[in-house]
Amino acid sequence: MNEKKIQKDARILVKILNNKYKFNIQRNLQTLGITRQSFQNKFNNLKEKKIIKNFTININPNLLPTNLKFVILDIKTNPSEPFLIDELLKFNQLKILDGVLGEFSLFTLFVFESSTEYYEVLNYIDNLMAKSYFKKYQIIETIKVFKTNGIELDSIKINSEFKIDEVDTLILKILQDDQRLKPISTYEMKAILNENYKDIIKNYYKKGISQPTIHNKIKKLEKEGIILNYSVNFHPKKVGYKGKYLVRIKPKDPSKYNRIALNLEKNQYITDLFRIGEQYGLFAIVRVQKIEDYATFIKDLYNSEEIEDTYTNFVLDELIAYTNFILS
Repeated sequence: MNEKKIQKDARILVKILNNKYKFNIQRNLQTLGITRQSFQNKFNNLKEKKIIKNFTININPNLLPTNLKFVILDIKTNPSEPFLIDELLKFNQLKILDGVLGEFSLFTLFVFESSTEYYEVLNYIDNLMAKSYFKKYQIIETIKVFKTNGIELDSIKINSEFKIDEVDTLILKILQDDQRLKPISTYEMKAILNENYKDIIKNYYKKGISQPTIHNKIKKLEKEGIILNYSVNFHPKKVGYKGKYLVRIKPKDPSKYNRIALNLEKNQYITDLFRIGEQYGLFAIVRVQKIEDYATFIKDLYNSEEIEDTYTNFVLDELIAYTNFILS
């Protein structure tokens, strides 16, 4: 089987495994029009070739009572400082770590659950960078997340009366970080919560949390738009996405930032879009299968006649190799 055929088959399965609702093999079989055994063979092939890593979810950044905090960190370093990468990879909050071409050679994206967590990690990074050769880095706080992993957030309304509690947060963490290549069951989650987080659970449920309670909480998180989708972490290059670009965008008219962002949300090449407090106030992560696709993206951007300038970094190496953006 040639590489293009492998990539095409992989993209089809990865697209199927990204869904608003929890993985359901029968539904996937109906969509693909294949037998259970054929699906299992295709799925096993993705595992063996290390194209997919684990099941996961995407979480709405606009959580209440507090939002998730997305923070960009650009770092200037050189190949003689591998300790920087090793130390950064220790953080669970680190979602993206890329080697890039440009003034800063590392691009990182962190997601924090609270301001306290953010400042604790920031303090550690300040001390870490004090040991580096260049000691040059910049921290960019995002003002608003318009799109995350291919999911447009503008159409997802958050109920201001619905607020997640500590148990909801733990459930989201398990679904996002603790699954393997078999979707975790609510029975397995019950055991994890009652054994590993019993001090927190006992504050809410004296006899421990039950499986029906977990099931109902998950359904509520889905209904309220907190769980954006269920997906798998996959290797972008192994499904044919060869190019990744970090694009800073400066509009001609600063008063139109919001309108431009809402239009860019719909762009098939943009997987993530942030409003940031910089001169180039929109920051986009762009994924393409071919270099020509990026040329098309930039050309269309300027043809809108609303963009004054852009600044692009080409990603040389994804040091966190797996992600779960929705394939176009």
